[in-house]
Amino acid sequence: MKRVKLGGPDGLEVSKCGMGVMSITAFYGDPIPDKDAIELIAQAVASGCTFFDTAEAYVAEDPVSGKLLWNEEILGRAVATIGRDKVEIGTKFGGKSAMSGPAMGDHMKQACYAALKRLQTDTIDLYYLHRVDPNVPIEETVGTMAELVQAGAVRHIGLSEASPEVIRRAHAVHPITCVQQEWSLYTRDLEEDIVPACKELGIGIVPYSPLGRGFLSDDMASPTDDVRQFFPRLIGDAFDANKALRAQVEAMAKAKGCHTAQLALAWLWAQGDKLGIDVVPIPGTTKIRNMQSNCLAADLHISDSELAELSAVFDGVVGERGFEQYMSSTYRVNKNVVKGSDS
Repeated sequence: MKRVKLGGPDGLEVSKCGMGVMSITAFYGDPIPDKDAIELIAQAVASGCTFFDTAEAYVAEDPVSGKLLWNEEILGRAVATIGRDKVEIGTKFGGKSAMSGPAMGDHMKQACYAALKRLQTDTIDLYYLHRVDPNVPIEETVGTMAELVQAGAVRHIGLSEASPEVIRRAHAVHPITCVQQEWSLYTRDLEEDIVPACKELGIGIVPYSPLGRGFLSDDMASPTDDVRQFFPRLIGDAFDANKALRAQVEAMAKAKGCHTAQLALAWLWAQGDKLGIDVVPIPGTTKIRNMQSNCLAADLHISDSELAELSAVFDGVVGERGFEQYMSSTYRVNKNVVKGSDS
């Protein structure tokens, strides 16, 4: 699989298609057995995917034993089996739903070293701020992240759900390698402001939920028993309306002889090329066949006319991309205090 350097010539080299591993333990249904998760990750590496994304926040309770399942621990065990030199690890700290303390100083350093222990590694390739702490100036947060880089605990740093202003302020303190942001055929608002800012600064973008939380996958179904049942686009009349739009993508994929998910991923890479920015999506799955299909999508070419046709499909998407509590921590809503400000 082709390799991409996020953050320019001195940035982090990763596989063109990455993989989010959140769903092996949390949020999208019951966790899968450890041995199956490790085999899934090993097969991903065999398929050319070497970039894996996890987070401190991805922890769930085992439905049978009640034991806490740390997503980072499962990835760490898989990497120990596969070989640390064969993968790139991205993990995230903090966020309104996960913040156990301020995104600064000793607390953040302790969180990083705890993640290193769970991941069974000495260095995290890419360490993100999961959600911007509204009460800590981003300069202080990135200053601490820079200290972690200097200490060798972290190689590169990133942000997630950060506004263009916050991205610029952060990048002025220490180079930001990439911004992780929701981006898919039916979630494109970042193209208005995040993409231009990142292009100007030479920052890559790692799209999360590039398949719309499964909506653009080949196993698409209305969610009933996991967190997705709270996402406005995936329920009720909105789901039915959006499903009718999705049928157009499905028909295009069938005519092209590929999977719907593959066409959706190919659109992201083509759109990144059109907008002049490096894009490394991290689709997640618990199934080996889906993972392999996602990896094969990296070689799928779409024409300019196909790009334009796909881009127009979800102009009339129905519903917000997240529920109210979720949206409160996203970049258009969540603000960051300016150093020296009383507000």
